[in-house]
Amino acid sequence: MPHDILHPKHWKPARGYANGVAASGRMVFTGGIIGWNADQEFETDDFVGQAAQALRSIVEILAEAGAQPQDLVRLTWYVTDKRDYLGNLKALGTAYKEILGRHYPAMALVQVVALVEDRAKVEIEATAVIAQVA
Repeated sequence: MPHDILHPKHWKPARGYANGVAASGRMVFTGGIIGWNADQEFETDDFVGQAAQALRSIVEILAEAGAQPQDLVRLTWYVTDKRDYLGNLKALGTAYKEILGRHYPAMALVQVVALVEDRAKVEIEATAVIAQVA
């Protein structure tokens, strides 16, 4: 892996995320990506469905820069209801692994009052670093 996961040895293991990542290379940033399709239409009001669509969209944006999911170093999730997130961890984990694989960058999750699009339940910002080839 081109990035170093930062995890103090005396800390309890992180599950499904990294506490820190060190990387160098070409940086790629996304805006806040919500769970609508390329036509800016929601296909579902289901939390997991919207999160999966947002992750698929992030993968498409990364591809435009020549990046892949394993180049992700940070994801920031904004959710309108943390209970929706916590109540769907298993299904969300399955969707995450199908789309991004078993790569877990540094992550944060923030509950917000609302998102700009009324039907949006989740918005995700991504940062990737494409490793420089020596």
